[in-house]
Amino acid sequence: MSKTISITAIASISPLGNTPESIWENYLNENHCFTQHVLDHNKTFVAALDADSMQVIDALRESDNKYKSLDKSVLYAMSVSQKAMQNAGWTQKDVFGINIGSSRGATDLFEKHYQDYLKTGKAQTLASPTTTLGNISSWVAHDLQSSGPEISHSITCSTALHAVLNGVAWLRAGMADKFLVGGSEAPLTDFTIAQMRALKIYSNSTEEYPNRALDFEKKQNTMILGEGAGVCCIEIGATENALAYIEGIGYATEILEHNISISAEATCFQKSMKMALQNTDLSKVDVIVMHAPGTIKGDLTEYRAIEKIFGKNLPLLTTNKWKIGHTFGASGILSMELAIMMMQHNIFVGVPFAKAQVQAKPIKKVLINAVGFGGNAVSILLSL
Repeated sequence: MSKTISITAIASISPLGNTPESIWENYLNENHCFTQHVLDHNKTFVAALDADSMQVIDALRESDNKYKSLDKSVLYAMSVSQKAMQNAGWTQKDVFGINIGSSRGATDLFEKHYQDYLKTGKAQTLASPTTTLGNISSWVAHDLQSSGPEISHSITCSTALHAVLNGVAWLRAGMADKFLVGGSEAPLTDFTIAQMRALKIYSNSTEEYPNRALDFEKKQNTMILGEGAGVCCIEIGATENALAYIEGIGYATEILEHNISISAEATCFQKSMKMALQNTDLSKVDVIVMHAPGTIKGDLTEYRAIEKIFGKNLPLLTTNKWKIGHTFGASGILSMELAIMMMQHNIFVGVPFAKAQVQAKPIKKVLINAVGFGGNAVSILLSL
């Protein structure tokens, strides 16, 4: 059984847009995607889908009467899955698995159903089936008319990369030849924002860039939430249409001191990166797309873990959360998309307010990190 895993398509919808052209164009400018909305009774910075992407979602919702009752997180996943399947050249005759996860699931819909229950004392008929976590993969499977296994899971902010791990495991075990993997999140709701504020990690910055991801000298937490979804098509073996290859995978969980803790040198990241890089010359890693959510400890501990692994010869470091915020369970796959685009265009996309880094060689290997509450770290090494 071949150990090579090809990524034959990737598709996303986010504040950056929904086409490769618009997404890359937005990555090349130094503007963030945050706008202020009244959430949790306060003006709040969030990164919402752009107007064109919302039109795409609205059209999908109206395309089938059954889709009108679905949460945005499900519709986002359906939209990108249609596009990825088409781009990979898969048809309904192909047998492929689906593993799309979410940290929060049908957050918006659940909050609305619960508010209705508090007012009326009755739950609506579709409250349960439209808010279960398995809702995402099952509706994607229905929409694509697929016949393979359907899997959903939640491993907080590393959910999408865990979906990639799971797809790789199925392929390497010989239980499938193709898998659709990724994550979807629509967390821009009052209660979700309130939860982040309760943790004292949400940004109230008035600076030009309100999310200061990769600013290791910031004095306050600056995490901001974004929404979106992304999936990629992976296949066993080296294919002619591969966009990139999954060269290494790593994962680790560290012992908790409290519910959202991570150690001072992010032991979980050290372990996951070591595993992903065990067959790789460290000097060959050109870029790391960090998890870096914009919190003081989150950014700094990951940076220290990278220093522990790479020493003084660090790869170029970047993140997209200064621009599109933290999309929870979808964040890892959006980071993978950035990694693939940097390799395709051979252009490093940095953080405008971070210490300048100079690209001195072609970008051929990129490491992507993600970690969630509970210290569940994943590292994926991609190569051309």
